[in-house]
Amino acid sequence: MTVVTASSTGWIIGLVLGVVVIAVAAAIVITIVLLARRIAAQAQTAERAVEQLRDQTSELPGIARINDSGVRILHSARALRKVAVGK
Repeated sequence: MTVVTASSTGWIIGLVLGVVVIAVAAAIVITIVLLARRIAAQAQTAERAVEQLRDQTSELPGIARINDSGVRILHSARALRKVAVGK
């Protein structure tokens, strides 16, 4: 009778350990999935912020022409100064 009892006790211990291992693995997977969802939400927020920042810092239209005009004015002013001062 003791052999049968020891044999069936081993199965019960094995099943309990199996259930515990599966429960721990499930808890780890659930935690990972919840963290991944939180990270995804934060990433979407960051992506919207980057888009807004890109819109706010985009190049001004015609800035190259404005810079070119500024350089020409500077060169003209230097040329006039040379004529006026005589250098």
